[in-house]
Amino acid sequence: MESSNGHEANGATKHDHENGEESKSNEIEQQKVHIMRVHVEREDPSAKEVDDLMIRRFLRAREHDIEKASNLLLKYLSWRRSFIPNGSVYPSEIPKELAQNKLFMQGVDKKNHPIVVVFGAKHKPYKGNLEEFKRFVAFTLDRICARMPDGQEKFVAIADIEGWGYTNSDIRGYLAALSILQDYYPERLAKLFIVHVPYIFMTAWKVIYPFIDSKTKKKIIFVENKKLSSTLLVDIDESQLPDVYGGRLPLVPIQDS
Repeated sequence: MESSNGHEANGATKHDHENGEESKSNEIEQQKVHIMRVHVEREDPSAKEVDDLMIRRFLRAREHDIEKASNLLLKYLSWRRSFIPNGSVYPSEIPKELAQNKLFMQGVDKKNHPIVVVFGAKHKPYKGNLEEFKRFVAFTLDRICARMPDGQEKFVAIADIEGWGYTNSDIRGYLAALSILQDYYPERLAKLFIVHVPYIFMTAWKVIYPFIDSKTKKKIIFVENKKLSSTLLVDIDESQLPDVYGGRLPLVPIQDS
């Protein structure tokens, strides 16, 4: 009896210790958020509009380095002013991108992250599309963030590359999208499933891969065709899984979500 009580006591002590460590690190993080806010607001008064959660995401994206995180946030605020002067991108600004009908949002995973599905073979670069495509990426990310359930900050994406070929290849576009996601919407991606991958796609992937930061790399999962449903069902309940993957939810275009 004595030894079992000893184990329980040890377990409780360990649990209390972990809780204590966690609350201590949360406290330190909160202090850093406060310091960063003062610094950033001094450089750019528009930062007063920014909530603590956003500051915390930028801080986490730079491993709690206040200076690096502040620089990234200031860069974001400046980008937002010049690139999205009206405060948001309107569908009328990205007609060609929306007409490709390549990005959908519907349902949530088991952790309540919204689910986004993008079809790589529906993306076709055209003359002068890079600016519109970048606006489309910002429109999409803003739309996803606006639809986040309470208490949630991240989303899950499924990139479906079925039928992808050289006419879809758009290295400049992919790198621009990656840069926008990593620099201006840090700590927003929870996980990226890449499915139905044709061998030819790996030529483009090899070019993009070195530009993906180490944190993002850990969130990317290439899914084998024969394990597609079983892999997705680990994270997503059948009732929330898109019907194209054997689930029950129809896909809804991002502009209608």
